[in-house]
Amino acid sequence: MTAVQHDPSAALPPLPLPPASGCPFDPPAQYESLREGTPVVRVACPTGVQAWLVSRYADVREVLGDPQRFSNRSGVAAHILLGYGGDTPVGEGEFPRMDGAEHLRFRRHMAPEVSNMKRINQLRPLVRQIVDERLDALASAPSPVDLYADFARPVTTAVIAELLSVPKEDRHLFKTAAEALSDGKSSAGDVAAAMQPLFEYLYMTVVTRRANPGEDVLSRMIVRSDQTDRPFTDMELVMMSAAMLIAGYDTTASMISHGVLALLEHPEELERLRQDPSLAGAAAEELVRYLGVGSGLLREVTEDTSIAGQPVKAGDYVVVAIQSANRDTELHPDGDRLDIGRATGPHLGFGHGPHQCVGQQLARLELTTVLATLPRRIPTLRLAVPLEDIRFKVETSVYGPETLPVTWDKVEPAEEGL
Repeated sequence: MTAVQHDPSAALPPLPLPPASGCPFDPPAQYESLREGTPVVRVACPTGVQAWLVSRYADVREVLGDPQRFSNRSGVAAHILLGYGGDTPVGEGEFPRMDGAEHLRFRRHMAPEVSNMKRINQLRPLVRQIVDERLDALASAPSPVDLYADFARPVTTAVIAELLSVPKEDRHLFKTAAEALSDGKSSAGDVAAAMQPLFEYLYMTVVTRRANPGEDVLSRMIVRSDQTDRPFTDMELVMMSAAMLIAGYDTTASMISHGVLALLEHPEELERLRQDPSLAGAAAEELVRYLGVGSGLLREVTEDTSIAGQPVKAGDYVVVAIQSANRDTELHPDGDRLDIGRATGPHLGFGHGPHQCVGQQLARLELTTVLATLPRRIPTLRLAVPLEDIRFKVETSVYGPETLPVTWDKVEPAEEGL
């Protein structure tokens, strides 16, 4: 991001944000009329950035799929998070803000560990074991519990920590960093202070694994990189590891808790899933489409161009409204309806183009495993408070319940031999 594009005299409408209360599943109401009348409109974002808001499916897909015209260098959340990227130079190893060949250099080394389907299939028993262990822990805990803090976060934390061989006593480091990074109230100084201990820890880890590689993801990336004509530096490996830990900590955990809440509020869909666990894969895809990304993704315009006929200039910023795009009738005529049996289609819940989520297959595995297991093992799962009492995270890049209090009558044992 170059300079914040903010004119105090301009009375722009604010970027529509998910509500802290009310309907927790639908995009802000303005999006339906925006898609029909003004699909590209200027808005003011919480961090002071002025941006073009894009709400239609085809236009969002166009922006995300064209890094030549729409760069990721400002960071996907600088419009919503004060401490995220923005006008700071792209740092060594900060690959999410890179484009083209530089971005691909990092991605091609990460993808085999978290996207390759052979690798994902190898991880299935580990993920299933972690989910069952957390459900066993719930069985011995007095209800109600917070499904977000006591189940979803421990599951996703354990999965990514196991992949990187981070012991339990050290996992608080990426918890602290992730929470600071995703909090809209955190300043750049707050984020730097929270990240520093994680960077120091990961630097020592990189040095240790480089000297004595193991079977973990980091060791394999070191070995693979050292076989190329441009091996990763220690700092690049630190940044890659930090990105994996932080992304794996809360993004999928919030989707798990938000998705389970959506199913609890659509009991007919939850019952379909309980009766037929083979629907779990389709249910995971549908929940990612249905719930989307609450505050959208930021891009920077690199050349004078247009979006849906609206001229935009080099240096302008664009926010693509993922959830609005996923509800567009162009994608599904009944897009506002949750249907876990829906045929999977090209939704944008994991992004699109060269910057689409590199860990999406791992996220799918975690979410699918939870959806196949939770309804069977806790068939009486229900909210412990009225829906209107649940508060949601706002002004954050990761939308979902702040807490999800649930209760039940009995937790069934894990199935043997799985």
